[in-house]
Amino acid sequence: MRTDETPQLVRGLKLTDATSLVVGTIIGTGIFLKTTVMTQQVGSPEMVLLVWVAAGVLSLAGALTYAELGAMMPKAGGEYVYLRTAYGDLPAFLYGWMRFAVGATGSIAALGAGFAIFFTALFGLNAPWYWHTFQIFGGEFIWQFGWAQIIAVLIIAVFSIINCRGVRFGGRTQTILTACKVFGIVVIIAGVYLFTPGVSWQQLSSEFRIQNLSAIQAFGAAMLAALWAYDGWNNMPMAAGEIEQPGRNVPRALIFGSLAVLAIYLLTNLAYFHALPVNEIANANVGSPVATKAVATFLGSTGATFVAVAIMISIVGTLNGSILTNSRVPFAMARDGLFPKTISVLDETTHVPVRAIVAQALWASALALLGTFDQLTNYVIFATWIFYVLVTSAVFVLRRKMPDATRPYKTLLYPITPIIFILVGLWLLINTLQTNLLEAGVGLLLITLGLPVYFYFRSKPAS
Repeated sequence: MRTDETPQLVRGLKLTDATSLVVGTIIGTGIFLKTTVMTQQVGSPEMVLLVWVAAGVLSLAGALTYAELGAMMPKAGGEYVYLRTAYGDLPAFLYGWMRFAVGATGSIAALGAGFAIFFTALFGLNAPWYWHTFQIFGGEFIWQFGWAQIIAVLIIAVFSIINCRGVRFGGRTQTILTACKVFGIVVIIAGVYLFTPGVSWQQLSSEFRIQNLSAIQAFGAAMLAALWAYDGWNNMPMAAGEIEQPGRNVPRALIFGSLAVLAIYLLTNLAYFHALPVNEIANANVGSPVATKAVATFLGSTGATFVAVAIMISIVGTLNGSILTNSRVPFAMARDGLFPKTISVLDETTHVPVRAIVAQALWASALALLGTFDQLTNYVIFATWIFYVLVTSAVFVLRRKMPDATRPYKTLLYPITPIIFILVGLWLLINTLQTNLLEAGVGLLLITLGLPVYFYFRSKPAS
């Protein structure tokens, strides 16, 4: 290549790497932590499993729709590109702003916070040095500082540096980490079924149910928790500009990866309910999560260490994939003049958007210092689902707007699949406004703050 040529993205991700990005960015902390709160909310193993299935099918419906969009427009930026093509600059910018303000960076921060929880517990560093409680939007916001926040920032920095070394290096790292995390989960499932006597599924006592919520609202609240565990199925198309044969590999990776995660989650939850009485699952907490209690039934006291290590490996696998994929959104925005131009520069050696990765890491680190794990996950889910619904609707707009465009893959059961996704997504958003006003309010506020930023960039002359 000539030295005076502008660096371009390299298509260095194979089908294995792309599938690992799907699986690896979905499976993080949720499968180890969220079953407890879901059990408290819906009250029985059968309902918990139904929530996992419903959330998994909903995510699969989204993935099937995104597969058409990703194969049709295999460019860096993913959802940002689809929204800009379908609806224009403003919705696309607000999506990208949301991803940078809370969606991507909040997810990365939550992963860093989740890793820190288990790292500090493993080494006895979990007591915060300072904490304070604030009242906002009628809810409680807790801020604390200690080793957990420092470790969260450090782990974000480490994997940001890894992804600055090139997309092939980041992709291979992702494949290795995904294989390790799946192996750890398989050990948990196999160990429980081979060495733990089964317990009967007892109906959960009413003291654990959320007070003042109807059954439908409680189901929706539990869905919000499950959707955090499934979140990430949309990430891989953001890096479609670096995937080999994207028309073939983007749809395959999305579909195969989403189905694999659904199967893994169901088998894992069946193992939890096989190993533990329901009341014990409902009484688990972050310090001693349900996965630790389940593994303790066949590994004893060493189970806590095994699960802590398994969770940390799972988290860093998700963290690596999130950093790799999400950094391509501000990069794509900057190339279109909707974000600082400096973010659009590719490194001349590695051909990756190093400046976008660094900017993302800095803001994610700030969020990791500000929020707790559960607060961050809830902010992320509400804000991102607003745009999941909008992006999914883009498939209808683009079928009408670009009828002759090449579509290597078309959405299975169109239009039923995207319609179901949109309707359920709207219900979840309304339910969240009713049951989690604090998280919804923060998410909406951060999106709205993007409006003056958008008009600022639109007012600048094109360079």
